[in-house]
Amino acid sequence: MAAWAADCAERVLPLFERAYPEDDRPRNAIETCRAWVRTGMFTMAGIRGASLAAHAAARDAEEGSAAQYAARAAGQAVATAHVPQHAYGGAYYALKAVAAADPANAGVNVAREREWQADRLAEGLREEIMGRIIVQERGGGVVVRLRKGEGF
Repeated sequence: MAAWAADCAERVLPLFERAYPEDDRPRNAIETCRAWVRTGMFTMAGIRGASLAAHAAARDAEEGSAAQYAARAAGQAVATAHVPQHAYGGAYYALKAVAAADPANAGVNVAREREWQADRLAEGLREEIMGRIIVQERGGGVVVRLRKGEGF
């Protein structure tokens, strides 16, 4: 799940890096996540620091922007080492970034990205995970939400 969350976050990372080319905090979070997946080793301080730094980058970004959501996706992906449910956040915020990047075409773009995300999940996880990431077209826009509820 961590590798999948990192993949989701990395797909929208350019939306952050175009807006803030000197800020490497979200990229570092994704790289920290990938190092953990590759080696199986991490320190909680390292994971927490990378996640908090990516979320700080999100707070520094324009409110509601694709860049802000992309940074949040990276922060959630690396936090999967701490709590597996953070993987959902990597995908969720990636979808929000896609929607914010092109509001006029958000419905089509988010549907395409969500399909990409689902296709990369193991079949046994696909229904559970994607069933919690809800996408609705509303008022000419797209709303992405995460259904937490029982078992989350």
